[in-house]
Amino acid sequence: MKGLKNHAIEVLNGNWKDKIGFSVPCANLYPFQWFWDSGLIAIGFAHFDMRKAEQEIRTLLDTQWGNGFIPHIIFHTDSDSYFPGPDFHRSDLHPQSSKKYRSTGMTQPPVTGFVLEKMYNIAKDKDAVLKFIKSLIDKVYFNHKYFYENRDPQNEGLVYIYHNWESGTDNSPIWDDIWDTMNPPEYTFERRDTTHVDASERPSKREYDHYLYIIDIAKEHNYSDEKIAELSPFLVQDPLFNAMLIKSNESLINLYEKLGDSEKVNQLKEWQEKSKQSFNSKLFDEELGAYVHYDMRNERPLRYLSSSSFSPLYAGIPSTERAASMVQIMMEKFGGDHQYLCASFDPTSERFNPKKYWRGPVWVNLNWMLHNGLKRYGYKDIAERVKHDTIQILEKNGFYEYFDSRKEMHQNGKAGYGGNNFSWSAALLIDLLES
Repeated sequence: MKGLKNHAIEVLNGNWKDKIGFSVPCANLYPFQWFWDSGLIAIGFAHFDMRKAEQEIRTLLDTQWGNGFIPHIIFHTDSDSYFPGPDFHRSDLHPQSSKKYRSTGMTQPPVTGFVLEKMYNIAKDKDAVLKFIKSLIDKVYFNHKYFYENRDPQNEGLVYIYHNWESGTDNSPIWDDIWDTMNPPEYTFERRDTTHVDASERPSKREYDHYLYIIDIAKEHNYSDEKIAELSPFLVQDPLFNAMLIKSNESLINLYEKLGDSEKVNQLKEWQEKSKQSFNSKLFDEELGAYVHYDMRNERPLRYLSSSSFSPLYAGIPSTERAASMVQIMMEKFGGDHQYLCASFDPTSERFNPKKYWRGPVWVNLNWMLHNGLKRYGYKDIAERVKHDTIQILEKNGFYEYFDSRKEMHQNGKAGYGGNNFSWSAALLIDLLES
């Protein structure tokens, strides 16, 4: 395992941009800073280079807009290897966007709260890391405040995402039902991702038409959350996104209690209570035995199982009984002897594709969350299997972006797809080895 860990450290150091102080997810394919990538990468750095972990988060939070929003991609440098870039996104259209950084006008799962607590727990010098946390925790709180005040039009404690890229699970089959309700124009553009990786493993051209159309609607209204809530054809309450927010609330409560800020603790507890209640009453599907996405625009649940369906375990959202139901379903559908845990989409569905991005492959970040969630509820053996499967996949293939969920495909070490030397695969492997 020492060789694997050393390789992971090499990957992280290789993707670090020292001049600005952030990491790229991987060279060429993703040449900028991504919100949730940066958070998860900081966890890996915390184990061997706390200075870089702190700088990663400091740089990310420095991009925060005047309303508390944090963008999903920050374009620190110019590069023509990624589309759509800053000239398409036009973050400057929003009156409170950062004047210092060009970015997108969408966000990603808010992991920063639990990342800060994780960094504190990892730290040998806890006083020094707590001092660092104190210097910027209010920015993370401000980000949560943004969500509850601007992304929850029905005051349910559940926030919406207005683009599939905000979910982090970009081309999940879950979104197919939403694409069926839309008919965007045909866009003319040059894809850059497919010059670096096999096009069969990436979203299709027609899917990209949908993606760009949603952004154009948001741009037309200067990225106004109110107008987006009213007009966007994509408006979803996502269990993964909301679970990350709830988990980060929990961590902020723990950290603010250490820092002695009772006012913020009380507000976070208020958000937390409402969020968990709505999450359980609205997003749990009794028949499927797990959590699902809710399409706010068309007022219907999107009744599909994915790795996101089980992510609430990490945030302590389900009751003990519901957790048991979830674990049973996960093992029945996702946990066969011929499969690695945990496929990103239901392997028993006709929409399952074990090679195509979020339509079926295994992702290390979701496995890391599931490992910790299963441990939280006492499912130590299954948590250990998720950890073992993840390590084995990385040993066989290297630090790819995502991996085939079928065991037979891993015989020749070519079942890793997307970008190679991928930062969060390396970072979270380091944390799994330490867990």
